[in-house]
Amino acid sequence: MARVLVVGAGLTGGACAALLRGAALGRIAVWDKARGAGGRMSTSRSARDAACTADLGAQYITLETERAAPRRSFYEELLSHGILKPLTAPIEGMVVKEGSYNYMAPQGIFSVVKYYLKQSADADVFYEQHVTRISLRDGKWEVSRKMGPPEQFDIVILTMPVPQILQLQGDIVNKSPEIGPSVVVHTTVTFGSEHLDSDPAEVQQLILSHLERIVPSLPKPDSIKCQKWIYSQLSLLKHPFLVVTSGLFFCVICYLSASNCLRAQELQVVGRRRIGSISNRQALG
Repeated sequence: MARVLVVGAGLTGGACAALLRGAALGRIAVWDKARGAGGRMSTSRSARDAACTADLGAQYITLETERAAPRRSFYEELLSHGILKPLTAPIEGMVVKEGSYNYMAPQGIFSVVKYYLKQSADADVFYEQHVTRISLRDGKWEVSRKMGPPEQFDIVILTMPVPQILQLQGDIVNKSPEIGPSVVVHTTVTFGSEHLDSDPAEVQQLILSHLERIVPSLPKPDSIKCQKWIYSQLSLLKHPFLVVTSGLFFCVICYLSASNCLRAQELQVVGRRRIGSISNRQALG
């Protein structure tokens, strides 16, 4: 039975652990460097009154029309358990798209993460586990942390922000002093259609500006190539994704749902062991 480690106890990590438990892929562990779960969906409670809460990160969730079909079951489940409720109060400056729905969490946005971690009841969840290195040892991934001995896993899923992934040491980093990693940014079909006839230099600057907002810590690139794929059948890809590669590792930072992560791990169980890196969705279009 495979041993699986999910690094990060935010929304993606919690949902991923719950889905992996349902698929019975093996023994699951969840590590987070913070003192509790939540990540960018954290909720703070008053020391005087625990009922007084404030969401520190995301404060409401939007279900957009074009993404509704594959994700509706997640929202319906959370609504049926009272985790989410329709957001009826107006929010100044919020742009409401036709057919989109906004939801809030009455018990704090953290309750969404807490719900999924509860669904992964058999998973071993540990906090204050700061992962520093991932190395390949005898066909398994040896994961080191600041405190405690290293442990070995068959599958490792990274759900923390991209800058933190890039700080990891070990066999997933490029060790050549001459060749640095490359970053490939794919845009959405909508973005591509809107800028099909635009000046490539202008499109390149738009993409770079958005990438800088997503990953502000990325160093200045030595070279850039902006490629337009007219017949790439991008309609089959509903979300953009970011690929980080080098000669020693293949690390995919996908802006996908946790359900897609599950499908990827099912393939890993019967195929070669690799590292999958999952982050929150970001859209250019």
